[in-house]
Amino acid sequence: MAPLLVVLAVLTAWSTANAIEPAEPAPAAEVQEEGQAKGTEPECSPTFGPIITETAVPAEKGSFAIQPLFQMGFITDSLSPNWRRQTAGGNFKQFYGEVKMTYGLWDNLEVFAVVPYIHNWAHDVNPRMRGPNGESAANSGGIADVSLTWKYQLIKETPTIPTVTLQFTTDFPTGRFRRPHPARLGTDVIGGGSYVFTTGFDLSKCLKPFVLYANVWYSMATAYSQRGEDENGIGLDQRIYPRDVVTVNLAAEYIITPKWIALFEVLSSYGAGRLFGRKANVPPETLISVLPGIEYMYSEKLGFALGVQVDVAGKNSEAAVTPVLSFVYNF
Repeated sequence: MAPLLVVLAVLTAWSTANAIEPAEPAPAAEVQEEGQAKGTEPECSPTFGPIITETAVPAEKGSFAIQPLFQMGFITDSLSPNWRRQTAGGNFKQFYGEVKMTYGLWDNLEVFAVVPYIHNWAHDVNPRMRGPNGESAANSGGIADVSLTWKYQLIKETPTIPTVTLQFTTDFPTGRFRRPHPARLGTDVIGGGSYVFTTGFDLSKCLKPFVLYANVWYSMATAYSQRGEDENGIGLDQRIYPRDVVTVNLAAEYIITPKWIALFEVLSSYGAGRLFGRKANVPPETLISVLPGIEYMYSEKLGFALGVQVDVAGKNSEAAVTPVLSFVYNF
């Protein structure tokens, strides 16, 4: 958290010294017009924006946008504590779908809610991982953890500096996570169990014909209780203290034509120690992924994006290949 506070202080002092004008909202949520200097036309055409990496320019005051997203992840490997790939222990896949609803609340301030759904499948599970009656296949789904985000633009883009936005997100533990049924082989664990508080910065800059994006976030999760077993197999509630997480996402769009845009994202998250409370009692997870994609702007109100997320490295996690489809409509 300390590095984020230092960055915020530096940006605030710099913007005051250089008399940066108050930021103006983007014409529509997610459809970006980047690189807009005062008194000039946008240098870059409107784009869909990255699929996973957050954009920086807030929605225009009073505007509303809806963005469904669909993913199907095929787990290929388990990632060991020493960054090695191991067998996943069976055939596992996960469908993830969400609806993101964005509203321009005030000038330079947007709020959006994300309502996700997850469905897990497990097949041909290894004998040592099977259920109490030898179950080797199972599936389960439900609403996952809902989130609410506030995003305020601190600095407006000029020919020399990027847009800088402060973001604060709360994840609510609405997904099922307590008392998983042994016969469902873990597929019925849908939520994370914690309230998660995330703060950080979103940046974007138009460098025609490219549009560049970056996210730097720090997340803190509350402790929660989870059903487990002691060394004698007797059930008991275990208190879980999750690790804080640092997220760094980078993305670049290449504007081929006003309607077609190439996309490439690098996504990463890193498990850290807890700034507050008791010491974490779960191993640190790290995951680094790439996501190449293509965007199509049907109109200024409607855009589509298609990509494939590939997990390339990590530890104490799972690696997957995940096709992703999303579209956004601005009302």
